[in-house]
Amino acid sequence: MAKKKKARVQFRKNRGHAPSVPDLTHQVRTRGLEANDAPTSERVSGKGELSRYRTIVGVEEDADGHLMRAIDETTTLEGRVVANRGTSFLVQVADRRRFDCGVRRVVKTLAREERNVVVVGDQVVITPGVESQGVIERVNSRQGTLSRKTRRGEHLLVANVDQVLIVVAAADPQFKPNLIDRYLISAELGGIRPVICVNKVDLVNPVRLQPFVGLYSQLGYDMILCSVPDDRGIRRLRRMLRDRETVVTGQSGVGKSTLLNSVQPGLRLATGEITEESRKGRHTTTNATLLELDFGGWVVDTPGVRQFELCDINRDDLAGYFREFRPYLSSCKFPSCSHTHESGCRVKQAVDNDLIAITRYESYLKLWMGDPV
Repeated sequence: MAKKKKARVQFRKNRGHAPSVPDLTHQVRTRGLEANDAPTSERVSGKGELSRYRTIVGVEEDADGHLMRAIDETTTLEGRVVANRGTSFLVQVADRRRFDCGVRRVVKTLAREERNVVVVGDQVVITPGVESQGVIERVNSRQGTLSRKTRRGEHLLVANVDQVLIVVAAADPQFKPNLIDRYLISAELGGIRPVICVNKVDLVNPVRLQPFVGLYSQLGYDMILCSVPDDRGIRRLRRMLRDRETVVTGQSGVGKSTLLNSVQPGLRLATGEITEESRKGRHTTTNATLLELDFGGWVVDTPGVRQFELCDINRDDLAGYFREFRPYLSSCKFPSCSHTHESGCRVKQAVDNDLIAITRYESYLKLWMGDPV
């Protein structure tokens, strides 16, 4: 049960120090200003660091230690964020009504993540207003998340999902196993089940895909091969999405929206083409959107990415996220082995003996060195 208390919290950046003002006493002494000439519209001295904090009375601490605002539940509704509209969020409540909601300032103050006060998939509490308007009063604890690293820190893509569909293209755009490996690690970090979907298999000889399919299947990952023009794999994909909360992610141009339109034609998601110059996809999905499926379950269609970097992972722990590395990690000659250059490294020996695929080991090295994909 949540415990109500007071909390001393720091303002977010746009509520920081007021602009500093010159030392007026020094100006009077050195420049001969008269007292009546001194500016009166600005505060002579601020409160220093104290001005960056405020005390909030009536907050609750959940089981994970996160602070939430205590609210009067008799005047509010619980709902789920189904779309990000830039400056507001679309929230669907239990009776299927939808409200266009802003976010209460105190909710932003209590939030730890600067970019992710509210994300698609969040379970929230709102105060409904007139004409389908509302205000988000609280964001409940999150489960099952997918995030990536950006220059501004962690970017949470979605919350409260139990499955991620990692969509790659057999061709157009270029097939990138390294990107898949990063998504697999991010899924494990967020506590969600990964499913690898290879789309556009009609563009290549199926023999080319066999080593890849065999590798990840042997590692225990669910695989599905799809082709929308041939209707290949669509029925199986529909079964894998039924009654699940799935985030669909991958590069721009791999056909995420096209696949979802094939699974449920009524979605009518915008689709794009590959650019002739770069052979890369254009962004057709600009904001994450939570979509309800007629046959049960929800999917989150996310904007495509060009690069995907992991966040909140210690480089020393990286090898443990590669399933096939785990049997060898405790047998290396040095306890602090990085598995990159040391002698007596059992992981490197396993690579030399074809017990670990060279493509997976190269993915590990790129991550260890911090190379972008």
